[in-house]
Amino acid sequence: MKHDPLPKWEYNVYLLLSLGIHFYAFYEAYLSSREHEDRLDEVVGLEPDLSLWGLKKDVTDFEWTFWMEWAYSWIIWLMLGHALVSQIGRIFWGKRGWYGTENEYYLLQFTLTVRCLFYTSFCLEYKDRQSPDSSNSNSFLSMLVYAFYYPLFHNGPIIPFNEFSKQMQRQDARLPDFPLAGLAADVLRLLLWWCLAELMIRVTYMHAMYSDYPVLEEVSYWTLGGLALAQVLFFYVKYLVLYGFPALIMQLDGLAAPALPRCVSTMHCFSGIWRCFDVGLHRFLVRYIYIPMGGSHSGAGGMLLATALTFVFVCYWHGGHGYLWYWAGLNCAGIIVEQTVRKLLSLPSIQERIDRHLSPRTFRQLHAALASVSLAMLILTNLVFLGGEEVGRIYWDRLFVRSWPWVPLAVLSCLYCFTQVGIEWSLFLFPRYKYKFPLCARTASER
Repeated sequence: MKHDPLPKWEYNVYLLLSLGIHFYAFYEAYLSSREHEDRLDEVVGLEPDLSLWGLKKDVTDFEWTFWMEWAYSWIIWLMLGHALVSQIGRIFWGKRGWYGTENEYYLLQFTLTVRCLFYTSFCLEYKDRQSPDSSNSNSFLSMLVYAFYYPLFHNGPIIPFNEFSKQMQRQDARLPDFPLAGLAADVLRLLLWWCLAELMIRVTYMHAMYSDYPVLEEVSYWTLGGLALAQVLFFYVKYLVLYGFPALIMQLDGLAAPALPRCVSTMHCFSGIWRCFDVGLHRFLVRYIYIPMGGSHSGAGGMLLATALTFVFVCYWHGGHGYLWYWAGLNCAGIIVEQTVRKLLSLPSIQERIDRHLSPRTFRQLHAALASVSLAMLILTNLVFLGGEEVGRIYWDRLFVRSWPWVPLAVLSCLYCFTQVGIEWSLFLFPRYKYKFPLCARTASER
């Protein structure tokens, strides 16, 4: 059944309720952070910081802390240096010991992990290309350019070789035609995201509290919800920064990076978050694992096998730790359930019954109700990924087992508002959204 847009008033009600739930939950998480600040400082260590009203800084998120230390010391200047050399090259030529400290070790580890995907992509494309002129784009020099292109070198985003190669072949020696106002707006947005991430780890000690399980057992249900929202939204903002900066440098080189992550507060299904959060990784997985293993066109058994093997790869690539197996298994199960439900609903007999017995409005409400259950499981699996299986167990036990049935119903009611907003964005608003990053990439007809 085709969805109709919500009436404007109804969408605004859901949007205001969603925002109100977010802000109140964040406020409860903030109050709890202040209440437990001394304990958290003793248990996990908070970093004194005078840059933002003397608020202490939660440095428990290793990835953000690690990349910010490198950004302040070397990487931001190397990125800017790359952009400068690249633009000079366009104007004049028209072309383009391993470690000594623990930080350098982790930099090497991050870099090699990402490089493995780039090397794999090149090798698989090289093997499959049979055209007579393939040597021009699949040469050793092409591999070096692709594997060592600096904006993507340390942490991505991931871009398959076939996409990178096509863009490089389309390039000319002219400077990219982009508006300076759009470039200035992109830089400002990037700085705002950076500042927001730094503010979040000073206002809410979400990572430190996830390292102290007795605190999670004590705090209120609203605080638990606020910490969960803060965790997933910080992860989103973090990758807006970590992927946004390379994307902007690529745009200056005349290349298009994969789309930045979409806001997790507008996601309502497992397949959506895998498709729209890390777009480059999703393309890699689909092109080199899911489709070669049969994909959705190989029957139910082939689809199950392809999905399972894709998540086995994802788990191993992220490190293969025990909690990652829980995370990958739950995501795999969520994807399979969603795909099964979609296939059932697409059957002509089912479609006919839905069209006969349900109005578009009723179908939309039923969709949102089912999606709120999916969203609850999606948030839970991401909490396992971000905090470990013990954090996931605490959330499941406190929100869905010990407090049955009223707290689960309250949680699903809040998530129902989120899913209504998310469905509206997915179907009607996001496709027409004109302010995607980077603005300087928009063509003259789009401005």
